[in-house]
Amino acid sequence: MIMFDCDYLEGACPEILRKIEETNCEQTLGYGMDDYCDSAREKIRSICKCPEAEVQFLVGGTQANMIVITSILKSYQGVISLNDGHINVHETGSIEATGHKVLAIDSTNGKLTGEQVREIYREHYEEDGREHTVQPGMVYITYPTERGVIYKRKELEELYEACKECDLPLYIDGARLGYGLMSPECDMDISDIAKNCDAFYIGGTKVGALFGEAVVITNDKLKKDFRYHIKQRGGLLAKGRLLGIQFDTLFENNLYFKISKHAIDLAMRIKKAFGDNGYSFLYESYTNQQFPIMPNDILEKLSEKYSFDVWKKIDENNTAVRVCTSWATKEENVDELISDIEKI
Repeated sequence: MIMFDCDYLEGACPEILRKIEETNCEQTLGYGMDDYCDSAREKIRSICKCPEAEVQFLVGGTQANMIVITSILKSYQGVISLNDGHINVHETGSIEATGHKVLAIDSTNGKLTGEQVREIYREHYEEDGREHTVQPGMVYITYPTERGVIYKRKELEELYEACKECDLPLYIDGARLGYGLMSPECDMDISDIAKNCDAFYIGGTKVGALFGEAVVITNDKLKKDFRYHIKQRGGLLAKGRLLGIQFDTLFENNLYFKISKHAIDLAMRIKKAFGDNGYSFLYESYTNQQFPIMPNDILEKLSEKYSFDVWKKIDENNTAVRVCTSWATKEENVDELISDIEKI
């Protein structure tokens, strides 16, 4: 079975495995205070053009989202997110379990706009007895979005401007950040991401690492005591150097971006193959996630050899699936899939 279900099916890129093996018997300080973590922090600060950024390493995306969001919000505040935002639909109520509400709103194109932020802010503060309702305390988006949609630089700048007007910190979930930045639709680099938010994380779990995410905090007000929040939420890894080694390696010689581009190049070939053969798409994605709509009989035939993530039942005869590439996707497997798409 050739699997295209998601982008964390494989282990880690060989460069990381070699570095972990080479350093296995070294003795280092714990809890992210080692030289490898420090080196990774400096590389990330440099590429983000944020020499004063706070950089901390966590194990996974849900953990990162929960710790960052709870470190920002006051007890009576909630986080603004789109309805299909990851924290709202795929994290088992982790934010709500901490006592904070996800203030979910609709979107027509999968992206949050500055005007939507202003509107929800105005609605709250113009409401009589507003102290009886949850106060908006911050804004959450993913880049790229859950639909594989890319925020353009101007859109992100306008969104961040609205957040600043409303005094709402903007936090970006970058689980697939590398794939978003290497998309042919992207018109910015990682320094633009850092410039247009208060905090974000660089995804490693889905982009070549065994596990791990790098949280980058650029707003000075949010940096203080962040490590206390990490420890209290169970996120301070004793063998923190395992995270530092991975990010130090990923940001050596642009490896993070090279392996991300590999996934994007293959995803664009898959997108073209489906499009050329008459298939439509649930979302117009230019990332490593593609969402073709297939007749069920064709899906059944392809599923004899390939596995996809069933995304949405369109009707009784058609289904949208997610076809996902990764840093480790083999070109020959994509060749095979394209050939079978054309045959069927």
